[in-house]
Amino acid sequence: MVTGMGRDLTSLGVFDMSTGLAGAYAAKLLGDAGASVTLLEPTDGHPLRSWSHPNPGRPDDGISLPDSTGALFGHLHHGHGSVVVQPGSEADLDTRLDGADVVIVDDANPWGPAGDAMARRQRCPDQLVVSISPFGVRSDAVGRPGNEFIAQAAAGAIAGRGTPDRPPFQMGGRVIDWVAGAYGATLALGLWPRLRDFGTGDLIDISLVEVANLSGTVFMDLFWSMAGRPPIDPNRPARTTELPSIEPTLDGWVGFNTNTNEQFQSFCLLIERPDLLVEDDDLPDWSSLSTRLARVDEWNAIVHAWTTQHTTSEIVALAAELRIPVAEVGNGESLLTHPQVKARGLYRPDPTGTFQVPVPAWRIGEEPYEPLLPAPEVGQDHFADTARAPSPKAEPQTGEAGLPLAGLTVVDCTTWWAGPSGTGILAALGATVIHVESPQRMDGARSTGGAFMAMGDWWERAPFFLSPNVNKEGLTLHLGDERGRELLLKLLDHADLIVDSYTPRVLDQFDLGWDAIHRANPRAVMVRMPAFGLDGPWRDRPGFAQTMEQLTGLAWLTGYADDQPQIQRGPCDPNAGLHAMIGAFVGLERRRVTGEGVLVEAPMVDAALNVAAEAVIEWTAYGNLIGRDGNRSAVAAPQGVYRCAGTEQWLAVSVASDGQWRSLAELIERADLAADPALETLAGRREAHDLLDQAIAAWAGERSLTDAVAALADAGVAAAPVADARTMSEDPLLADRGYFESPDRPITGALPVPLLPLRLDTIERWSRTAAPTMGQHNDRWLELLGVDAELRERLEADDVVATRPTGV
Repeated sequence: MVTGMGRDLTSLGVFDMSTGLAGAYAAKLLGDAGASVTLLEPTDGHPLRSWSHPNPGRPDDGISLPDSTGALFGHLHHGHGSVVVQPGSEADLDTRLDGADVVIVDDANPWGPAGDAMARRQRCPDQLVVSISPFGVRSDAVGRPGNEFIAQAAAGAIAGRGTPDRPPFQMGGRVIDWVAGAYGATLALGLWPRLRDFGTGDLIDISLVEVANLSGTVFMDLFWSMAGRPPIDPNRPARTTELPSIEPTLDGWVGFNTNTNEQFQSFCLLIERPDLLVEDDDLPDWSSLSTRLARVDEWNAIVHAWTTQHTTSEIVALAAELRIPVAEVGNGESLLTHPQVKARGLYRPDPTGTFQVPVPAWRIGEEPYEPLLPAPEVGQDHFADTARAPSPKAEPQTGEAGLPLAGLTVVDCTTWWAGPSGTGILAALGATVIHVESPQRMDGARSTGGAFMAMGDWWERAPFFLSPNVNKEGLTLHLGDERGRELLLKLLDHADLIVDSYTPRVLDQFDLGWDAIHRANPRAVMVRMPAFGLDGPWRDRPGFAQTMEQLTGLAWLTGYADDQPQIQRGPCDPNAGLHAMIGAFVGLERRRVTGEGVLVEAPMVDAALNVAAEAVIEWTAYGNLIGRDGNRSAVAAPQGVYRCAGTEQWLAVSVASDGQWRSLAELIERADLAADPALETLAGRREAHDLLDQAIAAWAGERSLTDAVAALADAGVAAAPVADARTMSEDPLLADRGYFESPDRPITGALPVPLLPLRLDTIERWSRTAAPTMGQHNDRWLELLGVDAELRERLEADDVVATRPTGV
């Protein structure tokens, strides 16, 4: 009998032989879904066991937990098993690995052929191999040194961040590693039914560069393509900031988000400046972001004159009344007392009782979360029988019938980016996904096409819509009309899964909550992913990726140490979609076992708290309040971006090992630094970071960016150009990977669209059809729902169904 969450996928056996954060997070998520996870580690323990974030305020960096296991490791490996195999013991290793359903590997492979993704795929074709690496294993750059920071630079995810007066900066908190791990777990669960039923394995080849591009560049290349690729002025930096965004208050920082004109107008009312909305040729057009950026000092003076006279809590309350997405800027300490976090119990104690961890990002109904089990001791399961019977072997399926989720039907009532990115994964894997939007209130992502209003049909030119909705079908229904509501309920007769991402009040006001859905189709699984959850004092507040970054501490970790927190602009949207789909797969597995549909709650904020977990873990375990540090890192030093010869030519360098440091010092001809014993360790190099930055900057400034990258690569040092996000579809590495695809589409034609940041063996291309135009598939679905010509005419006349937004 099923008694709680996390017990629905116990037949899935996972072997984690990764060494870094991304692979560990993928393993954690699979364990949260119920899989049996075994960690492979050397006799001296997994590298993360000894990890804690450097804390200048702590006398030493020793681990304070009773079992001498670092808190982050404990969180990532709760309830997992552990076996030890020394590198070089391939026979023993293969025996253990061959029976696993999923094997997780990364590029730091100490295990030889057994840990090589391609070799493992060839050895066990009836196995899912999750490979996470900087550039992907199907790449000419395979084996090139790199990490999450280098991936951000190469992806175009650094160049656009910041202000022109300072170098661009990274997204903090190693967020791309966390999101990459979420991709690994999501794809493994999406492919698991095909492996279970047909024995068809695959290699899930995840590239950190692609994850960073998709998550951190807000589709800038697609915007540039839509605009006809105008020439780029080399004297104008690509970096910009959102205005308004994070602003100073009387007692701290507050974060706003004004994605829509309505939200911006409400913001002007909030700061008691309705005059900013007056249209007059003699006055600045403050509604235009370009105006605000061009007159940034004037704009900030206007905003700060009001915000600095009010406390953060006052501003949050007033903005919420105006339905402006807003949040106080959280950190590892303050998150624990946030009213929504406390009301929903989003943190709980680790089994050691020494630190706090976030609860899983999804939940089935009101079932209790699975109790946490301790992290394993090194090799505690070494002599246990960890071998598993392999899944039944079968010839891999090919063609459309072989798509992993073929036969699954999804009603997609999501909007903007978070929800559509999640259901987009289902569509990519072969599910029939019907994207439902209202003619009266179109998918908000379409509003980003407003930049191309002069072209006509601007709502069909929205980059934020074109990527996450590839392979879907488009249906319009006005749910405020009873006829539209009834048609949606009829549509549910054909559905296995319905996903919505609105605030709870939206579907509730149409009587389309879980009770109504369950009555209409008792076998349907419903995934609800509101910003802040289905209960708590913030239940009905809107929230976007920027809001999540502000609230959960990701913004606190981003920016320069001597400057304000900065939003990351993006990762929390696809991250929310990924965690929601993990919940969806668990819900579908529950239905397979019981025959009954279930409600899955997967709020955006819960997903964001999970990838921002280290901040709270470090605070509660060690009293360490992690902050932002520009382009520097706790895991590599020196690390930064350095100006090369020419205009806006930035070089990213990251030294992640002592060997790389020696190579770098030799390359830049600084024998004095190479001979300094204080610089032989990561801690010593972090302490001397200013000095090392000066040395690298002097060397880089005399060279072209191309020559500098080539020289560092030859020396075995991780480096990359800080690429321009506007030109990434021209990047040879991404072209070689087939990351951008160009499905032909009415109105826009064929444009390079970034899709999933990974490759599979069994799916050559992700795009089968382009994102639908509004109501493109109305005919097909209205006929299937029994709508005759006469009723169809009335529905169109009353704008219950339409092929363009009402009123434009």
